[in-house]
Amino acid sequence: MEPFIILILIIGLISFSMVWMPALTSKIGISYSVFYLLAGIILYWLFSEYLPSPLPKENESAILHLTELIVIISLMGAGIKIDKSFSLKNWSLSLRLVFIAMFLCIIAAAALGYFFLDLTLASALLLGAVLAPTDPVLASDVQVSPPNEKSDSETRFTLTSEAGLNDGMAFPFTWLAITFAALAEGNDTSLLYWFSYHLVYQIILGVVVGIILGKVTGYLVFNFSKKFRFLESLDGFLAISLTLVAYGFTEMLHGYGFIAVFISAITLRGYEKDHDYHKSMHSFTEQIEKFFVAVLLILFGGALYLGIISEITWTTVLFALLFLFIVRPLMALISLIGAKIKIKEKLAISFFGIRGLGSIFYLSYAFKEISFESEDQLWSIATLTIALSILVHGISATPIMRYLGK
Repeated sequence: MEPFIILILIIGLISFSMVWMPALTSKIGISYSVFYLLAGIILYWLFSEYLPSPLPKENESAILHLTELIVIISLMGAGIKIDKSFSLKNWSLSLRLVFIAMFLCIIAAAALGYFFLDLTLASALLLGAVLAPTDPVLASDVQVSPPNEKSDSETRFTLTSEAGLNDGMAFPFTWLAITFAALAEGNDTSLLYWFSYHLVYQIILGVVVGIILGKVTGYLVFNFSKKFRFLESLDGFLAISLTLVAYGFTEMLHGYGFIAVFISAITLRGYEKDHDYHKSMHSFTEQIEKFFVAVLLILFGGALYLGIISEITWTTVLFALLFLFIVRPLMALISLIGAKIKIKEKLAISFFGIRGLGSIFYLSYAFKEISFESEDQLWSIATLTIALSILVHGISATPIMRYLGK
């Protein structure tokens, strides 16, 4: 049988199962990400000769762009379902996590990588940059409900908004690692250029483009269409269209597309917040997101089976455990000092620093830009950390969030 036919069948079965998987996993209290990860391992054990290679070194461009696509779709989905309007007061906890906790996590992970794992400064910094942001893709179990359900806790809102913001804010530090690698090779660059261009210009451009496109889209959908009823449309795919436009346009201008997508989503969400169209957009985005998540988790499981963690040692295992269970929780708790929420909420927010497919994208992106020492080791560490996060957080998210909900 042709490999293509087997691939089509497997993709069909994956999408078919996703129709019932969220309800099933909600019932048993285990995230569907755990099941698709295990399914990927089994499928590649049985049919690896018929399936595309999931190893980044053998399919670099495909892995890069698939993870890129799922991250921007997830960012739009996260933004569209946030009911709380943006303000420094409303989003104070999220901003603490992004600008304090994430920064501290980068420093701590880089220090562990440099002193404990004997990585070069550039490789250690890259490790910190790719692992520091929480993931909007695999965090659905701890995120807010669909638009206008008005039943979400501060914990869910904080984790959702943090995941939306920090996936873009980690990009400058990925570029900082690239800059250090370039300087080590004697390339013509500088830290001043990194600061002015990658840290300041690209962030500001992403924010500005996101606000403009979100406002323009909101005006066209909720104001302009009222004047010309024949233009009124409630097709949910508009959210995906805005995702692609915001990302593509911002990247063309050399800004951070991740930031633009999320900002455009929460800006659009601010228009006529009680309108049912927000639910329609969220529903369509969520369906597309689930399909891609399932496919990518199958590939991730296949990569684990085919040996992407072959460079793992006891020290790298210890690093992954330290990062997930000590570094992220501790740094998040530090950032939440003085916050007026219950201690159990602080503990939950700190614990659910879910690692995911965004880390795969950042690592692929950095390796595309320039060569790093210990690339195989970096793949092994990042992949192991993500796999542990999928298992630990996937099993614990539902019961813990239920407990907090009570």
